[in-house]
Amino acid sequence: MTLLNDLSRRELQFYLSSPYPCSYLPGRMARSLVATPNERVDTAVYSELIRFGFRRSGAYNYRPQCSQCQACVPVRLAVDEFQRSRAQRRAWKAHSGMSAGLRELVYDPEHHELYRRYQSSRHTGGGMDQDDREQYERFLLQSQVTTYLVEFRDGDVLRMVSLIDRVRDGLSSVYTFYDPGLPRASFGTYNILWQAELCRELGLPYLYLGYWIAYSRKMAYKINYQPLEGLVDNRWQRLPPAAVG
Repeated sequence: MTLLNDLSRRELQFYLSSPYPCSYLPGRMARSLVATPNERVDTAVYSELIRFGFRRSGAYNYRPQCSQCQACVPVRLAVDEFQRSRAQRRAWKAHSGMSAGLRELVYDPEHHELYRRYQSSRHTGGGMDQDDREQYERFLLQSQVTTYLVEFRDGDVLRMVSLIDRVRDGLSSVYTFYDPGLPRASFGTYNILWQAELCRELGLPYLYLGYWIAYSRKMAYKINYQPLEGLVDNRWQRLPPAAVG
């Protein structure tokens, strides 16, 4: 807890949330350790928090703190050693013709519409497909750190939008949504590969991928990107491809 104690001396405080239903493992309750106040979490502070397992959702900085469960493992890809698998090479080849453009972190109704379609298709019943403009902006467009908003187009057609934070030793993949109308597409895979390439171009060693959860279909795929490091027992260590929680 040395890092948290050091950050607390900078007037950053931490509180434990009330229990809430886990989003990934049905039937379980979760709790989060939350950093506050939000306005003190700039890029420098967040660069330290992310190395201690924290993530950002809008202006909300948190990490899982569940007393009976350690299924959520913070993970990062060591990009200099990363080699694409055969399936990943196919995804790269299939979508490398898309153009990527950096946009300002401001509301775009075209992005919002794609987000609504993505949520409706991929997360039916989760409620996020009903997010109005205010909810969408609060979730994706509020940031106290250095954040890139990147849109991917196939010609003039918007296919994907990705939010990426830049921290001291890498990039952090915040959230990505894409066109759900092409069932054979591999947009999610391509996006991670694209971000890994951006890390290399910027000379950054890590791509932070959030939490890996072995028993969650939505989160288990991250183990396919190797070498993957996980924060286990407060120490970053390699996770083998067949790792289980």
